[in-house]
Amino acid sequence: MKKIALILISIMVAATGCEQDDFPFSPDFPGGSPDNEQGVSNLKDPALAWSADSFEATMGSGNSFPTLTNTYNVAVTYESSQTDVATISSSGAITLLGSGSTLISAKSASDNTYSASSASYMLTVLNASDSEPYDGSLSFESTGDPESDDDISTTTFKGKITITYSQTEDATVKGDSYGYVSIDGNKVTVNNTGGEVLIYELTGTTDNGFFKVYGSKKQAILLNGASITNPDGAAINNQCKKRTFVVVKGTNTLSDSASASYTKENDEDHKAVFFSESQLIFSGSGLLTVNALNAQGKAGISSDDYIRMMKSPTVKVNAGSTAGNGLKGKDYVQLSDGTLVVSIAADMAKGISTDDYVLVEGGTHMVSSTGGVAYDDEDAEYTGTSCIKADNYFAMTGGTLTLKNTGDGGKGIRAGSYDFDETNHTLSDSYITGGTLDITVTGREVNDVSAKGVKIGWVTKDGTGDNAKVTGNAGKLLVCGGSITVNSTYGEGLEVKGDLTFDGGETRVSSSSEDAINCQGDLTVNKGFVYAFSSGNDAMDSNGNTSLNGGYVMAICTRGAPEVAIDANTEGGKKLYINSGATLVAYGGLENGYSASQSVFSMNGTAGTWNALHDGKSFIAAFKAPSNISNVIVSAPSLSSGYTGVSVSGEAKCGGVWAVDGISGGSSVTLSNYTGGAGGPGGGPGGGRPGGW
Repeated sequence: MKKIALILISIMVAATGCEQDDFPFSPDFPGGSPDNEQGVSNLKDPALAWSADSFEATMGSGNSFPTLTNTYNVAVTYESSQTDVATISSSGAITLLGSGSTLISAKSASDNTYSASSASYMLTVLNASDSEPYDGSLSFESTGDPESDDDISTTTFKGKITITYSQTEDATVKGDSYGYVSIDGNKVTVNNTGGEVLIYELTGTTDNGFFKVYGSKKQAILLNGASITNPDGAAINNQCKKRTFVVVKGTNTLSDSASASYTKENDEDHKAVFFSESQLIFSGSGLLTVNALNAQGKAGISSDDYIRMMKSPTVKVNAGSTAGNGLKGKDYVQLSDGTLVVSIAADMAKGISTDDYVLVEGGTHMVSSTGGVAYDDEDAEYTGTSCIKADNYFAMTGGTLTLKNTGDGGKGIRAGSYDFDETNHTLSDSYITGGTLDITVTGREVNDVSAKGVKIGWVTKDGTGDNAKVTGNAGKLLVCGGSITVNSTYGEGLEVKGDLTFDGGETRVSSSSEDAINCQGDLTVNKGFVYAFSSGNDAMDSNGNTSLNGGYVMAICTRGAPEVAIDANTEGGKKLYINSGATLVAYGGLENGYSASQSVFSMNGTAGTWNALHDGKSFIAAFKAPSNISNVIVSAPSLSSGYTGVSVSGEAKCGGVWAVDGISGGSSVTLSNYTGGAGGPGGGPGGGRPGGW
């Protein structure tokens, strides 16, 4: 059986209160790609696509919203993630209700011809009040975390200086009784030598200016209808090393130019269109758009400390094909609220990047990448893009995060690097306890850089190929809540270089060419709902033991032998364990030599409709078998019979494939003992090889 020797996961139950296991899950899920190189799916991809990834609308005015491409006219349902901002009707008509941002999605379900599909764009709505002048007060409302110094309401400001930019005249200044501001045309420099805690309000428009500030105390930069372009480098260059609050009001734009040289002055860094030596904490009710157009690999927003999004601005970062990362917080990036929309196009670029961790707590965020693979001279290797790159760990406890990477060698999330581990001697565990995470990756492998939905941790090997010996690895992932959807066309969906543990939540992973879920260490399911589908390799594969202790697992492999639905490293003395308490539906065979402490059966269900498992007294669970797949392997506590054609009135879990409540009706079917391994239903001579789901 094919083993992917590069994979490793180690998961430690972090002290995160991981006891959430019931979260709403998106009901639609992209299926296999029709041009899959290894396992060709019989289902067509509807290829739903909006005409834009993001759109800005204004209340009370005519707006031409993005249009949906639906080439095959499949049935589509529409959703708005924030119905207090905007709603969308069953025909796709948008109604604006209030300022803010919402994710607009179009989704189609699978049938016997087309795979499931989805497409989204971020809609940002502004109303007239967002453009009203700032009232001049020196205090702000809480931005969501009043116990933290990051909440601007905990800071008392001594004064405010207003800088107004102009296209035709020099910038003007008001409130500078300190004499801190110097002006050269629209190039404005503030040198706060007195140490006052001040607000710097920026307004007006210039296509040849900047704002640079020096200081020794924390400060606020209030963007209030400002449009600043610096054709030579950073539009805002914050050289103050203390906490900087960025309050966004109205519509604001910061840009550099394609010819920007970013020449250093006095060895000062300015690594981005908006660069800061200190922490950047974003808040407010308006919109900030940052355009990185340079050819110097400079980022859109960069801090040599950390970056945090709080209640509740919209920040958009567009980094062009010769620029660099979208947003980088060196110490960490924390998304607590608001809306962050990042688009990157350069080879090797990262949408959100940090030398430590990324934490998503709330808000609605989207990252998209089209960049490809290139040679990194510094690391002396080829590398690709990532929507999110965290050298230590990735964590999510709430909010909505949508990632799309269409570049070759691209990844949705890349967390846990060897360099970090070598320096700090350990990686922290990545974990997901809540929120909605949706990842789509469509790129191919280039120069040994493969595309993956999620890659956690690192591995070192002695030798190359399938027989290479693993000499070291690190990186753990714990899933104990939330809603996770991962779809990878040509690479693994979820790859962890250590132990992978499911302790709750709803996780749905698909790959058309490789393993859907793969780990180097032990793969354990204790609670929650897990769905894994692969038309090109194993559905679930571990290089250690695979232990199903509880929860609900559906594993579908349509590739055929020697690939299976659930694999474990028997060649290395490991085993697949089906323990008392687990509920399992599998297609494509199980690992040879598996151990089961509860009965394992073969069941002939009805493809594409609800089937159920029964213990003689009540229904255990209902599952919806994929189209064209009827003969499945099943196991559950006290399982005695199966049912087909049941009705489900309760909540459908894990994208509509599982249900545990409201099950009724149906016709009973006989279960037969399953004793096979890779030669079982769908995995060998007796099972055939139907098309993908």
